[in-house]
Amino acid sequence: MTALSRDQWRGVFPAITTPFDADGNVDHDFLAGHARRLVAAGCRGIVPLGSLGEGATLRFEEKVAILRTLVAAVGDRVPVVPGIAALSTEGAVELARAAAGAGCAGLMVLPPYVHKGDWAETRAHVEAVIAATPLSCMLYNNPIAYGVDFLPEQIRLLAVHENLHAVKDSSGDVRRITAMRGLLGDRLALFVGLDDALVEGVHAGAIGWVAGLVNALPEESVMLFEHAQAGRQAETRALYDWFLPLLRLDTVPKFVQLIKLVQAECGLGSETVRPPRLVLEGAEREMALAMIRRQLAERPGQGR
Repeated sequence: MTALSRDQWRGVFPAITTPFDADGNVDHDFLAGHARRLVAAGCRGIVPLGSLGEGATLRFEEKVAILRTLVAAVGDRVPVVPGIAALSTEGAVELARAAAGAGCAGLMVLPPYVHKGDWAETRAHVEAVIAATPLSCMLYNNPIAYGVDFLPEQIRLLAVHENLHAVKDSSGDVRRITAMRGLLGDRLALFVGLDDALVEGVHAGAIGWVAGLVNALPEESVMLFEHAQAGRQAETRALYDWFLPLLRLDTVPKFVQLIKLVQAECGLGSETVRPPRLVLEGAEREMALAMIRRQLAERPGQGR
């Protein structure tokens, strides 16, 4: 697939989970089918290898194999946009080039794992990744998870790179969307990165959503985004009010286990995670299941 254009960065892009079989290996058959299921529901791109995809636990060769599976599964229907994160700049550049070689159409660029550099170091790292390929890039800002905060003025400086086309903001501060629009206009496509900030972010001017619960509830996720973007306030509020308890699972430390648990309850995946993560057990699991099952029992359209 050819590189994404600026205008193709819009809509719901699932941060796709990585399925594992009983032996802990990547289940490529399920992965391919799940990606096709998300596309059939109206998703506009697939984002593998992120934190929800347990990218930090995957070996390099596993990452490349996942990308090849996804590109083959979705073809030219939607872009595959992997998260590019590594301990070193060299490792991130190597992964970016491997993604291009695997047929990916874009990259989601993260700061380095572990080392929390100052602005000069962080800028040098992400610029090296952006410049490593001609692929269209999305900058991922998640100061809570990664300890690095790309401020709007710093993002304006990075926008000199012609192939930087989008920003995923998971700061939790919807004012960032407003600030970036004020500095950059429509230069970058702005994406919401936290599930429970979707409606607020769209109202502030975001045109895309890198979503988590979409793995379990794809139709509802696409519908919520479309209602919010179209300004259908009554429909948006009704769906958001129902969805919020589930969407908030995307913003807690065990979000991977919780979202996979919702997938299992919806018949769209299993709970299996890769250590050091462990499947939820005991009272923690029972409390989560009670909420999940309560919300699913009240799912819009249920029983009709």
